[in-house]
Amino acid sequence: MPVTPLCHDPSVDNLTRTSTSGSTVGSRSGVDKYFKITERGSTVGREVRGGVVTFFTMAYIIVLNPLILGFAQDADGQFLGGGSGPNLPLIAAATALVAGVMTILMGVVANYPLALATGLGLNAFVAFSIASGMSWADAMGLVVLEGIVILVLVLTGFRSAVFHAVPAQLKTAISVGIGLFIALIGLVDAGFVRRIPDAANTTVPVQLGANGFLDGWPVLVFAFGLVLMVTLYVRKVRGAILISIMITTAVAVAVEAIAKVGPSVDGKQVNPNGWNLNVPSLPDKIIAVPDFGLLGQFSLFGSFERVGFVTAALFVFTLMLADFFDTMGTMTAIGAEAGLLDEDGVPPNSQRILIVDSLAAAAGGAAGVSSNTSYIESASGVGEGARTGLASVVTGVLFLLATIFAPLVAIIPNEAAVPALVLVGFLMMQQVKNIEWDDLEIALPAFLTIVLMPFTYSISVGIGAGFLAYVLIKLVRGKPGEVHPLMWVVSALFVVYFFIDPIRQLLGA
Repeated sequence: MPVTPLCHDPSVDNLTRTSTSGSTVGSRSGVDKYFKITERGSTVGREVRGGVVTFFTMAYIIVLNPLILGFAQDADGQFLGGGSGPNLPLIAAATALVAGVMTILMGVVANYPLALATGLGLNAFVAFSIASGMSWADAMGLVVLEGIVILVLVLTGFRSAVFHAVPAQLKTAISVGIGLFIALIGLVDAGFVRRIPDAANTTVPVQLGANGFLDGWPVLVFAFGLVLMVTLYVRKVRGAILISIMITTAVAVAVEAIAKVGPSVDGKQVNPNGWNLNVPSLPDKIIAVPDFGLLGQFSLFGSFERVGFVTAALFVFTLMLADFFDTMGTMTAIGAEAGLLDEDGVPPNSQRILIVDSLAAAAGGAAGVSSNTSYIESASGVGEGARTGLASVVTGVLFLLATIFAPLVAIIPNEAAVPALVLVGFLMMQQVKNIEWDDLEIALPAFLTIVLMPFTYSISVGIGAGFLAYVLIKLVRGKPGEVHPLMWVVSALFVVYFFIDPIRQLLGA
């Protein structure tokens, strides 16, 4: 049963008015009808606010993706985009462009409040595991192939069939686990939770702040933003998340102007109390001309000649499996938070959602910025009231504007945006009450799904562990017939996924 967000706009839809008899008075606009805004209990204002909030929560990818891809060298010693040095603006422009186009496509085609951008984790895998053994063009070609394979699986109905084969309560566990995961992302990105430097010599892997306590202005700015957001939210202030981000950004700019904190990493200098990504300061200029020269720099089959068929195929399989189930979990979690799931836990237009997501994977490779995928940060926009694809269109347009307004986007620090992830994590956590904890056959798989997502920093690992536990428990209790055939197939694939390195060594890849 989907959870309804705590904060709802009590006002009447500004496009329609409903009389006491239930009839609709007044005309609905074409935008309202196309996106089914009134039908889903939303308003244009909510959708716009939700789309803006989602963008601000995700905008970090425009900065972070170049940092992950831009400093890695391929097997030929070249940086992404060619040349002997990093070209971060080139990657940033392509990152924002693809995210904008594919997010708009999600809104228009699938009518779902889900935004897409370069997948974290996937981009690191491409940079440090794939490109290190071949050229960047070859590596991006594998990403394109991965997207094509997933698209074929969607069009043949296999991906949707797998989604329907998953028990409803296991889908709920996926949503809860993702809620904890994004809350942890928010806390880590803000520096509130940090890895202990000598973690190898201690039993505690993480701690509060850099030294076991909150230290530094950026963390205090995050704490201020979180307190403000929670206060506005429980007071049911419309636009609470967006208002909080804007006010906290203003505070951050003032703090930086006075305290001169600086970035957390500046060249080889590390400042544990610095700003995580963006340093909040007023830019010298607002508009910059983007360079889209990275688009089309991929070689579809060059990797097979470079590293051999087996190795290339295993790389594609690894990318595909991670992308496949990340999206399944994400769209379920977003639908649950928005109250859009049916009785089987399936969101509306699920086939269209999966098609757009598959195209985004291929588009990311074709543009040289790694696989694009659905972002769980979209839940922040849903928490602001978004229920339709109009919110995605707004987010997508802002990504496109970011290609030229990059200096303006750079004003907003992570510390001002990520409190939204913590708040939305709480909202998604509420769904845990819909799991039958007295039924061990679902409770144990659900538990593993929930805890392993944040503990391993991976949605796919949590889903895979939950699937394998579910199948195993049914088997040892003598109920294999209750497991959907596709669950057996997917579980077998996850065994391969978890043991991919030993398998590569066994095959001599």
